[in-house]
Amino acid sequence: FPPLPAFLLPSCTLQGRAMYPPEGGPVSKPPRPSGRAHRLPVLCSHLLPERVAPAAAAAAAAVAAAAAAGGAAAGSASASASAFAPSMSTCSAERQPLSWCVVGAGAIGGLVGAWLARAGERVTLVARRDHLAAMQRRQGIVVVGVDGVEELVPVRAVGSVAEVGTVDVVIVALKAHQILPILDELPMLFHASTIVLSMQNGLPWWYFLKHGGPFEGRPLESVDPGGRILRAIDAGRIVGCIPYPAAHLRAPGEVQHTEGTLLPLGELDGCSSERVQRLSAALVAAGFKAPILDSIRSNMWVKLLGNLCFNPIGAMTHSTLDVMATFPPSVAVVRAAMEEASAIARSLGLMLDVTIERRIRGAAKVGPHKPSTLQDVEAGKPTEVDALIVAVVELAELTGTPAPTIRTLCACMQLLNKTVEEKKVKIKASPA
Repeated sequence: FPPLPAFLLPSCTLQGRAMYPPEGGPVSKPPRPSGRAHRLPVLCSHLLPERVAPAAAAAAAAVAAAAAAGGAAAGSASASASAFAPSMSTCSAERQPLSWCVVGAGAIGGLVGAWLARAGERVTLVARRDHLAAMQRRQGIVVVGVDGVEELVPVRAVGSVAEVGTVDVVIVALKAHQILPILDELPMLFHASTIVLSMQNGLPWWYFLKHGGPFEGRPLESVDPGGRILRAIDAGRIVGCIPYPAAHLRAPGEVQHTEGTLLPLGELDGCSSERVQRLSAALVAAGFKAPILDSIRSNMWVKLLGNLCFNPIGAMTHSTLDVMATFPPSVAVVRAAMEEASAIARSLGLMLDVTIERRIRGAAKVGPHKPSTLQDVEAGKPTEVDALIVAVVELAELTGTPAPTIRTLCACMQLLNKTVEEKKVKIKASPA
């Protein structure tokens, strides 16, 4: 594929922040708060309306009624997928399709890749074993919507990066511990202006890239020992993305979409570049809500508040979100962990615009969803404990912030992960 045109290069021209106006009113641009503490825009659909860069509103306006319905405030994340997912079509003449490679086409990667392919983008999914075999046999991936409707989406699926060639956008949807084994192969996908869209839960390897301050450029040892990923992927290629949809693999080659369409994204330095506007437009056209953020790290903490407690508690107790967020003893543990995480965020100059109680209620509204770590434990797979909670402990140590509850959850989760890895067992609750 030829290099991307100039408008997709990381030239950042639109700075500042804006929020979608209530009831269609004018967009306002409040000034940045002074000092190190930046207010944290909230992106969880059950909490408060997200604050986004103006380009997201423009992207939403560029698509049909489904995108217009999802372009303002985040709305209910439990809305039917049919309200946002377009039918099979080719991209319009105004927005030419890009070539995409989804590295790690599991539940979330498979869902994103399928919706992009359905919207006319040129997509290749990289997967393994039975999941790959099922997609190749069907010449596509089955997506089950939140309304129960099944659809076979034609898409190319391969077993290795070496089979793909260079592409315009690489979606890295691997869990943190899965990136290092394929790190040497990733450059096979890059041409001069290939974008790497990082789509991981928890804290990513690039957290301190273009961060500023005393920790600028520092690797997160818990997810990137020795800074290998930092050295292998140029910072100029990276755009961050926070995956909010809930999904799981119902069977090999079949993704069950449970809830949510929100995929906020942003440049690491907070500007609204032409390339990030282009990515947002493509994701919106595919059926997602893709607001452009002016502080991608800040918004990670909204989701991370839930990840760092619900994921380990769910994996250890085999409980779903609705139970963990309403059972008083577990709510007490969740509240304590979230308070500690909020203190760590404040020590890094971030302030939360959402109360902990509202964050817990938002998790309860998701319903009987199994956290990804519980899905991994039941399947006998290593969990993403490093990015979800070990990295938070690392930041607590770095900033000198007490976090006894988080440390306890982390130690228990590391022991569970050790058991799954070393004994090669699946741990799944079954009827007595």
